[in-house]
Amino acid sequence: MGSHLVEKLFAVNPAKIVCLVRSHDPQSYFYLNNSDKKVVSVFGDLNDKERIFNIITKYEISHIFHIGAQAIVHTALINPYEAIATNVMGTVNILEAARLSPLIQAVVVASSDKAYGKDCVNATEEHALAGDHPYDASKSATDLIAMAYHNTYGLPITVSRFGNIYGPGDLNFNRIIPGAMKAIIKDELLEIRSDGSFERDYVYVKDVVDGYISLAENIDKTKGQAFNFSSGINLSVLGLIAEMEKILNKKLKYTVLNIQKNEIPKQSLNFNKSKNVLGWRPSTDFTQATKETYQWYEKYF
Repeated sequence: MGSHLVEKLFAVNPAKIVCLVRSHDPQSYFYLNNSDKKVVSVFGDLNDKERIFNIITKYEISHIFHIGAQAIVHTALINPYEAIATNVMGTVNILEAARLSPLIQAVVVASSDKAYGKDCVNATEEHALAGDHPYDASKSATDLIAMAYHNTYGLPITVSRFGNIYGPGDLNFNRIIPGAMKAIIKDELLEIRSDGSFERDYVYVKDVVDGYISLAENIDKTKGQAFNFSSGINLSVLGLIAEMEKILNKKLKYTVLNIQKNEIPKQSLNFNKSKNVLGWRPSTDFTQATKETYQWYEKYF
């Protein structure tokens, strides 16, 4: 996500871009595309409050895109402390630094449809934040804390909530689309942890980038508010696989394990607010996005 955001920001306005990097992965999209050559890379961790404050003040940051998180739901189930510490207190560390810096003009905080919890069918921004599992609860808390900093200190903060993001560069192969791409290309068996019926919105990474930038560019209108972004494409896991097979004209071998616990059965987002306030719409159709994503993974492997 960060790599695609860097690409678009650099294309729109090649100002000084500073990226927080936790570790150097030479196989990541960031390094494979030489994005590191275009930015200032600073190594650190969201949980290091002093480091975060030092970065934001030293480099005279004006706009913050806070998209760093422990973002893997399954990992959060195994290690809830890390997910909550990073997603909740990591956000606090960002917002504290923003509160103490006189130069901040906009803070975009990345949340998730998971913040709504299990009541998330055509969810609007007014839906209650009711995450009831570690990852989901951490994103609910992130939202509430971000709005608390706006309401209390007047910080120019806006929150984005996206469905399942996919596209070139995602190396988390326990996610369904990266895992499916790998299985097709390497002729492996894809293990589906759920029963295959769970439904999700799928939104392309480049459309997500456009949403983030639109929130920052329109901060006078967006501050103190949350915005849903989605594609209108809502598929079950098995439905997604069928669509991918049709688009790519390739068969995918898979097995349904049905061992997933604490999973939200249906999720979909209403993004009329983003359309009406920002004029934002997804610009990449699912067929094109799937082909672009497959081509990247084919080259990667």
